[in-house]
Amino acid sequence: MADRDGESVLRAKYRDYCSARVADALLSLSPEEVFALAEAEARASNRIAPNSHNEAIRLATGRIRDRLELPDYGAWAEEYVKDPSRFDPYLMGLWKSEE
Repeated sequence: MADRDGESVLRAKYRDYCSARVADALLSLSPEEVFALAEAEARASNRIAPNSHNEAIRLATGRIRDRLELPDYGAWAEEYVKDPSRFDPYLMGLWKSEE
């Protein structure tokens, strides 16, 4: 059971890490840049351009996630286990709600 709990926490930390990286990238953009990314994502997926700020954020988030080339879980977990201190500064603490 402890291994399963450890795996669950590690997966939660991975999601937290990826979320933090996307959030940092998103927050570094101006509103105009967010809407430009959202419009590009809408065009690429044959959707209607965003009609609200929330829709623009959602579309831009997908585009940012793709651009960041985040590691898959297996590669990330292997590196995290070797040296958690490399990744811990990027964690926002969201993983704690999944403990």
